Order: sequence, then structure tokens, then C-alpha cells
Amino acid sequence: MIVTIDGPAGSGKSTIARKLAARLNIAYLDTGAMYRALAHAALQRGVGLADEVALVELARSLEFELDCGPTHTRVCVDGNDVSEAIRTMEVSAATSQVARCAGVRALLVERQRQTGHSLGCCVSEGRDQGGVVFPDAEAKFILDASLDERARRRCEELGERGEDVDLAVVMDDIRARDRVDFRQWAPLLESQGVVVIDTTSMTINEVVEEMVKALAERKRSEGEMD
Repeated sequence: MIVTIDGPAGSGKSTIARKLAARLNIAYLDTGAMYRALAHAALQRGVGLADEVALVELARSLEFELDCGPTHTRVCVDGNDVSEAIRTMEVSAATSQVARCAGVRALLVERQRQTGHSLGCCVSEGRDQGGVVFPDAEAKFILDASLDERARRRCEELGERGEDVDLAVVMDDIRARDRVDFRQWAPLLESQGVVVIDTTSMTINEVVEEMVKALAERKRSEGEMD
């Protein structure tokens, strides 16, 4: 079984995907970690973020290793664990630019598919999972939240990691990412069978419970059709 979770930055996808995967006892696949790892490598090696040819060449040359458990996705690039280094504001901003490159997306989408299919069962989280990466996924969710709430959550997350962040800066960063990301997950809104959840005023556990309920209803419905 593959379950996809799409939506904008700060909507709670990563945290909720981990919780749902743990609840289902299957792997958690953070596909955005691949883009972050590439952006981190580009920054480290001085590769221009607007140079699509150079970024594609870099992506082809890197060896990505994802360790996907029910509560984590750890990322190694060329044998080095970058799981923490790819979560900074600098890398977040660079990731938005990297994700604009069609050649990069095509390459990483194929790697994501390979990873998902090798896992067999997983909760895959990103911004084009249900529509592009795993269009035949058994269940598809979209999580959303207000801009103010998403910025607040991101500030809290970065603050817990020891980063000195400003709410206005974080909000501007999320707005910029939204302009790129919306095109990726918005088409799913027109798809049948996609469950949309506004997480603005919900707790993590409430969202997970709603998703588990939706999965149970889907399974029951499929059983009745059989």
C-alpha cells in the first residue's frame, strides 16, 4: 500500500506523515529530503541555483541513500549523513529554486518511484506525490493550513533547532515557495478520491485520526464492492 500526502509548506505534512506511518507500521518516505539534499550539495559546491544543466549534472553524480522507517527518513549523500544539515532556512530557500528545474524534477521523481516501490508499503509525503510520483496510490491526501499558521509552525520548528528566525522572513519564504509549489499539488484538488484536510485549527492527533478513519472507510467501501 502506498499512501500519498501533498500540500504546501508548513501544512504539517512531515510530522503527520511520520505519525501516520507509525500508526500503520509502514515506512515514511520524505521525498522533499531529496530536493533539500541536492540544494545543500549545490550550496556546498558553489553550483548556481539557476543553472539547470549544472544542477541536473550534480543530481546525476550524487549517490542518495534514504533510510526510511515508520518515524523517520534519514538522508545520506555520497555516504555522508545530511539529515540535519538540510533543514536550515538557507537550504529551504535554495530548495525552492532547485525544485523549479524540470530536469531535476524528472530525475528525482524517478528515484522517488524506485524508492517507494522498493519499500512496497509507505506513506510518501511531498508536493506532487499523488498526481505525479505515485498516481496509482491506494490513498491520497492533501493537507492545507492558513499562511499565518504555517509560518508560525515553521518558526517554532526552526527555533527548536536553535535557529534565530524572524516570523516575517519565514512568511516571505513560505509565500515564495507557495508560488512554485501550488502548481504541483493543486491539480489533485480536481481528482476523485482525494481527501482534503485543513489542519489550521486541528491537533496532530486529530489529523491522524481523520486520516485513519478515511483509510478504514476506503477499505470498507472496497470490500463492499468486491
